[in-house]
Amino acid sequence: MLELFKGINDIVWGPPLLMLLVGTGVYFTVRMGLFQISKLPKAFGLIFKSDQSGDGDVSSFAALCTALAATVGTGNIVGVATAITTGGPGALFWMWVAAFFGMATKYAEGFLAIKYRTKDANGQAAGGPMHYITLGMGPKWKPLAIFFAVSGVLVALFGMGTFSQVNSIASSVSSSFGLAPQFVSVVTAVTVAFFIFGGIEKISDISTKIVPFMAILYILAAVSILVLHADQLLPTLGLVLKSAFSPAAAVGGFVGATVKDAIQRGIARGVFSNESGLGSAPIAAAAAKSDNPVEQGLISMTGTFIDTVIICNLTGLTILVTGKWTVEGLAGAPLTQSAFSTVFGNPGALALTISLVLFAYTTILGWSYYGERCVEYLMGTKAITPYRILFVIMVALGGFLKLDLIWIIADIVNGLMALPNLIALLALSPIIIKETREYFKEKK
Repeated sequence: MLELFKGINDIVWGPPLLMLLVGTGVYFTVRMGLFQISKLPKAFGLIFKSDQSGDGDVSSFAALCTALAATVGTGNIVGVATAITTGGPGALFWMWVAAFFGMATKYAEGFLAIKYRTKDANGQAAGGPMHYITLGMGPKWKPLAIFFAVSGVLVALFGMGTFSQVNSIASSVSSSFGLAPQFVSVVTAVTVAFFIFGGIEKISDISTKIVPFMAILYILAAVSILVLHADQLLPTLGLVLKSAFSPAAAVGGFVGATVKDAIQRGIARGVFSNESGLGSAPIAAAAAKSDNPVEQGLISMTGTFIDTVIICNLTGLTILVTGKWTVEGLAGAPLTQSAFSTVFGNPGALALTISLVLFAYTTILGWSYYGERCVEYLMGTKAITPYRILFVIMVALGGFLKLDLIWIIADIVNGLMALPNLIALLALSPIIIKETREYFKEKK
């Protein structure tokens, strides 16, 4: 059964879906003239200065932090390390490519989130792919919206939102402090309950406090390592570029990788990390107190830049400049931990554990909200409380279970989330492009 679902997962996350995800970003990039470069300064300026008089529930900054809470997770530490150990240094280059074009896709998602959001029966903002599919493309496309929402609930309850994140927290705390994984998962569930029963306001409130702190802590530590290995930086960048277009030779414990490996691992890791095109982030963007789709799209675009171009990139370069990627037997979190330990020793490993716990914890909170909005779309507001109770139970179980099959199924459903979202982005692209051009023409 496990091998069967691994095969299905390889098909779902194979070249066709990855090409469609990147291709959608390429399309928006070409049609809007590399705007993710020219408009990036404005996008960062809007995070704190955009119009906050709209019908949303939280500020644009809080909505961005909620989206980042869900995307900046264990993948930024574990996933990047895995991409390099299996795809070689060249995987980092293809991660940059995925992020660059992913910024354009994330802009389109943020735009549609505001353009087609509604209010639920409790008066809270409701948006995301299920809403812009039915409101933008028409009622006849509702089965596609339902397909997305069901996938979102399953991923929130059984994968990205619970078991994998809780397992990362429990194993990290257990190895660093000797606490039982079961105890850690129950404590995590209790604290998660406190925040998710407070709704988007409580989730965004904790996200605006934790996300900037954890990002700054991690960035400062990684930059310190790069500064102390400054003489290796240029050779490392050269190795990344060379390995992106030619096979990476075996060295030390690294067994070598083909160009195909580098492309597939790098793009997949970039997409998994920033979730551009998967349709999750626009659910959070729809809660922003902004009525301007273009401005919220630009703010959403910065999330991909922060997640992949900055945080994932720093992780990758840190692993490469320290040379730890060639050490046999090191992979995943231990590989990144070893890179940090070269400069900071045991305190560095402890700092990485804290970062990993914070990254995973905020991902749980972000995905709890995504699942909640999908449940509300499918069954109405009456289903929100039962969903929250079930979500907390799933978090508590995370330290008791090792369910490889469920994680693989969650990856499959996560990939399936992207299909209806990408169809909607491309179908509604004329509206996105037209209104974006009109906005910047008026600004001129």
